[in-house]
Amino acid sequence: MVDVELDDLKREFLDEARVKVEEMQAALESASSESFDRVTYLAHQLKGSGGSYGYERISTDAAAIEKALETRSGTSNGNALDAQIQQHVINLRAEIDRCSKELLLH
Repeated sequence: MVDVELDDLKREFLDEARVKVEEMQAALESASSESFDRVTYLAHQLKGSGGSYGYERISTDAAAIEKALETRSGTSNGNALDAQIQQHVINLRAEIDRCSKELLLH
């Protein structure tokens, strides 16, 4: 595959990842079990696809979100984990933005 084509695919992935993170942030604000399930699903998608495109940090951040949400369902200490999940989402968004800027310079 030509580098230009790969860069186009990466741009598309990063655009979709940004939309997923925005959806995660909105879902976390409602704090329902359905919204946590949705965030877990989106994090799982980003975990797999991030690594496929060579974005290990995106994959790692998404895995951390997924793990924290799984831990949250089995604990009574939801507030501390909610703050941790929010921070992971912020980190994920920052990494997506960083990768997008780096790709523009490429």
